[in-house]
Amino acid sequence: MSPGILYISYDGMLEPLGQSQVLAYLEKLAPGRRVHLLSFEKAADWRDQQRREAVRRRLAGAGIAWHPQRYHKRPTAPATAYDIATGSARAVAIARRHRLGIVHARSYVAALIALAVKRVTGTRLIFDMRGFWADERVDGELWPAGGLLYRTAKALERRLLLAADHVVTLTDASKAELGTFDYLQGRTPPISVIPTCADLDRFAIHGPPQSEPFTLGYVGSVGTWYLLDEMLQCFAMLRRMKPDARLLFVNRDEQQRIRERVGVLGIDPSAVEIISADHRDIPRHIGRMSAGMALIKPVYSKIASAPTKLAEYLGCGVPCLGNAGVGDMVETLESKRVGIALAGFSTEEMGKGVRRLLDLVDENGLQQRCREAALHLFSLDSGVASYAAIYDRHSEGSA
Repeated sequence: MSPGILYISYDGMLEPLGQSQVLAYLEKLAPGRRVHLLSFEKAADWRDQQRREAVRRRLAGAGIAWHPQRYHKRPTAPATAYDIATGSARAVAIARRHRLGIVHARSYVAALIALAVKRVTGTRLIFDMRGFWADERVDGELWPAGGLLYRTAKALERRLLLAADHVVTLTDASKAELGTFDYLQGRTPPISVIPTCADLDRFAIHGPPQSEPFTLGYVGSVGTWYLLDEMLQCFAMLRRMKPDARLLFVNRDEQQRIRERVGVLGIDPSAVEIISADHRDIPRHIGRMSAGMALIKPVYSKIASAPTKLAEYLGCGVPCLGNAGVGDMVETLESKRVGIALAGFSTEEMGKGVRRLLDLVDENGLQQRCREAALHLFSLDSGVASYAAIYDRHSEGSA
């Protein structure tokens, strides 16, 4: 009998992220495996009975046993500690009752719960890091550098990495960085790189490349990490080279902020289109772009970042304007000639990058080259195959 898998996610399955980055994988991994899913659902999402029942049916149809827990938000530290304590008790009970041999934790909070399961039941622990979480909190100016919260989180990170039977990270750059950690020397667990994948059946080429007018685009939020002003400055430079160029923002909650920055930077608002869209319509809007943007603050923690929008742009056959210092961005865009990675954000560097982008977009075969790069690097099927190989490896060891 299969040793069975307990997958723990602190993100809810009623959220878009849970559905695209957890359910989409587990549905394909479940056949032939006993899969149990422990997730933490937000109260507002849980009150939506129609959505709740739709997810329940989806999971039942895939043969996945769902164990939803209530997510608590405030006060932050006590609420998270409470979720870890109650989640650990339930996870241990599930693992014991169903005799599960593998616990797969998505990110740090889930991994603390999984660590309790491993210690009590002896299951094998897969630590799916997703990024350098503690460093992200500092780089995002949520925690002070070197403060108590940061030191505590890094100590927990150490415990998790030393306890893990397998580590999954999003980028080759972060895998190399893990290799420099002193406490892992001679004790490094197997590490697999599985970047954030996209459903490339949905994010696909739906028509010829957008050429006239040249349309620079962006999809998603413009919060902590994404460099809104620098992206707008690149568009302003583009307009000087191509006066009829257009800018398309697909964004739900920050439209007023975008309009304010467009005005402050002196960009003609008639050249800028800002829309919101359902997730199912995003591929169609990406198809309206000549190139997409993903300019991200190049801080230490971002070496472990694999932005989903990059996979989505390339899947739709659209090249990307990105920047160095973010995961494997330079290697992906420049070596495969599917985009431009800015070396910095000086006026000179941004101007040079925009000119190079215009030259790239004129190349024959670019649309198909972008699509092929996405299929090679970011396909859901490729990610599923990588996770299946990890499960099979540790199933043999725990059977």
